Amino acid sequence: MKPITQIGATVNEAISLALQKLGKTREQVDVEVLQEGKKGFLGFGARNAEVRVTVKEDVQAIIEEEVVTEPQSVESAKGDQPIIQQSVEDKPTSEENGEEPVQVVNDDQPEVQEQNPMEEAKEYLMQIALAMDITDLKIHTVSEGKYISFKLESEKAAFLIGKRGQTLNALQQLTQLVLNKSAKSFMLVKLDVEDYRERRQVSLEQLAERMADKAIRTRKVVKFEPMPSYERKIIHNALANRLDIETYSEGVEPNRYLVIEPL
Repeated sequence: MKPITQIGATVNEAISLALQKLGKTREQVDVEVLQEGKKGFLGFGARNAEVRVTVKEDVQAIIEEEVVTEPQSVESAKGDQPIIQQSVEDKPTSEENGEEPVQVVNDDQPEVQEQNPMEEAKEYLMQIALAMDITDLKIHTVSEGKYISFKLESEKAAFLIGKRGQTLNALQQLTQLVLNKSAKSFMLVKLDVEDYRERRQVSLEQLAERMADKAIRTRKVVKFEPMPSYERKIIHNALANRLDIETYSEGVEPNRYLVIEPL
C-alpha cells in the first residue's frame, strides 16, 4: 500500500484523518511529519500541518496473506466427508452463549484534559504580546465570583493601552470571548495595565465636572466623543447628584456617546 499524505489544522488531526482513510490504528502505521501546523495571530500567518502515513510492512504482509489464502477443508478421521472450518462470522457470540460481552480498553489512548479557561486566556494574551514584540509581559489574575481581573505589567505598557485606552479595551473584549469559550458559566473580564483604569476614572470624573460647568455656563448641550459603556457610566455616576444638568447617551455602539444637557 502506497503512503498517503494528509493535511489538518494540527499534526494530531492530520494523523487522525489519515488513519480513518486507511482504516488502521496508530500502532499499524509509520508517520512522518512534513510540516507542523501554526495558529497564527488573529488569523494571519496560520498554516495547516501535513503528514505522510505509511502502513508498516508486517501489517501489510498480514493483510495480503489474509486476502490471498483460501480456507482449507479438513477430512474427518471417520469418513470421507470434509469438515469445513467455521469462520469467525459463524461462531456463536458471547451474548448467544449467555456470557457477558468483554469490553476491550485501549490504554494507549491519551486522556483529553480540559484546559483551565483562565490559563487559556493568559496564554492568548501572551501570544498577542509577542506579536506586538512585547517579551517582558507579566500577568496577575484575581477572581471574585463571575469577575476576573487581569493585571498586566510591561516596560511597553503604552503599546498595550493605546490611544485613550482603545487597544486595552479591544484586548479586554477579546480576552472575555476567549475565556467564555470554555468557561462553564459566563464570566466578566476586566483588563488593566499599570493601573491605567484607575487613572482614567479620575481623569473622566474631572472631565465630567468641567463639561457640566460648561453646559450650565453656555446653556448649551455638551456632547462627548464616543466611549465604551463603562466609561460613560463613570461620567453618569460622577454627575448623578447634580440637579442643574441631565446626562444621557445617544448613538449606536461602538459610536455611542454621552450628552450633558442643562436644565
